Amino acid sequence: MPIAALPKYLGQDFRDASPGMRFGMYLLPVWIGPRHPKKKDPESEKRAWAGCSKLENSDIQRMKELSNRQNALAAAVGNIDRLTLDAQAVAPFTTGLGNEHPLENGFAFLWPYGLPYLPGSGVKGVLRQAARELAADVTDDGIAKWGGDSDWTAATIDALFGKEDSNDAQRGALTFWDVIPQIKGNKLMVEVMTGHQGHYYMEGQTPHESGRPNLINFLTVPLKSGFSFHVLCDRPFLRRIAPELAENDRWKALLQQAFNHAFDWLGFGAKTTVGYGAMGIDEAAAQVREKQARQQALEQLGPEEQMLAEVRKIFEDEQARGQLAAGSQTAQKRLKLLKHALAWEDAEHRKAAATLIRETLKPVPWSKRQKKMGIIEKLAKLETDG
Repeated sequence: MPIAALPKYLGQDFRDASPGMRFGMYLLPVWIGPRHPKKKDPESEKRAWAGCSKLENSDIQRMKELSNRQNALAAAVGNIDRLTLDAQAVAPFTTGLGNEHPLENGFAFLWPYGLPYLPGSGVKGVLRQAARELAADVTDDGIAKWGGDSDWTAATIDALFGKEDSNDAQRGALTFWDVIPQIKGNKLMVEVMTGHQGHYYMEGQTPHESGRPNLINFLTVPLKSGFSFHVLCDRPFLRRIAPELAENDRWKALLQQAFNHAFDWLGFGAKTTVGYGAMGIDEAAAQVREKQARQQALEQLGPEEQMLAEVRKIFEDEQARGQLAAGSQTAQKRLKLLKHALAWEDAEHRKAAATLIRETLKPVPWSKRQKKMGIIEKLAKLETDG
């Protein structure tokens, strides 16, 4: 049997190694021996691919921690200088097939973790191409190629993505982070591509359609896996080179157009021409992220501001659903707000509380019982003192 060129202290049991590590050692259990260096054992090959695709509990935990770290860093940047978009794969995703590997079909792993990822440079390349296509959206007949209006131009592409001309190079205002997929089913998938012309490409025979298919395995991230895209904008730099894009966060609207176009028409990673890498917006994940962002913003407020924000949210939600009534949460929460606001020392907070209570009174007036309890006088006192 062939002997692996590995230090003895590494041992022989690599079951707990990352999928990237196992993929790099794929050939160890496959080849039969030195007398038949080109003959593979099918059963050993099957076990080897199963080992490459499996995610251990430590891998799953590490992927979650990396994703959580990215989310925390993105939240620290703030919403003004960042666009975060949650997507879900609607087809298998693969990338890094051109990386060096004994099987000639590599895969992109993030080192030193040995976990699948989509490089930020790949995200930037796809979105730049999407922007180029949108910038050339109108045909010679004045018809939109992609079925909608686009605000992309060559100048906006240069400002956001940078200039590629070596004689006039300039960095762009946007920075694209690597994407750590949250893999559905906690397991990579093994796909097969079938080459039909091996006799022509490898043996120099005349090409024909009766050649024996050559099955080639490669790794993919399964569909329904989650992808979180984080894009940062250097706004001071953008204001200097293209102030109109920084105004009213216009760069975000443009980037959203590029993402939508990439999801619908381009895809991410490798083999996109045959359907791999297609994605769509993950509405459920976006709602969870928005809720977490609101909660985080709320926790950073003082107790008075937290109470004001809580009552306003309940009021606006019930108003949107048509649920405002005498026994609604709004009617109950404003009584609590009035009680606490009367004891607040800051005049601005007291004034804000009085204004909010007055706003809720338009759709939900005081009840007769509340009026008898002197509620009108308490609100008037709050307004006077505020």
